[in-house]
Amino acid sequence: APMNRESGRYKGLRKIQGGRAQVRTVLYMAMMSAMQCNPVFKSTYQRLLAEGKPKKVAIIAYVRKMINILNSMLRDGALWDAKTA
Repeated sequence: APMNRESGRYKGLRKIQGGRAQVRTVLYMAMMSAMQCNPVFKSTYQRLLAEGKPKKVAIIAYVRKMINILNSMLRDGALWDAKTA
């Protein structure tokens, strides 16, 4: 869950905290592995870095996309297909 640190005119850095730490750790490590082995995730991660995103922001952005992909695969009973990712 993104948590912002804002009050009045003060704009602090947003951090990811809250939720289940174990689930967050597993998803982060799964994405680290996917970025090394899966060309779809790797190319998208490289694209986000080229756009100027910080590394952790790019990883977490694609963790969210991975969750959406996995949810749709479960919903439809589909197998992994690189074209739909």
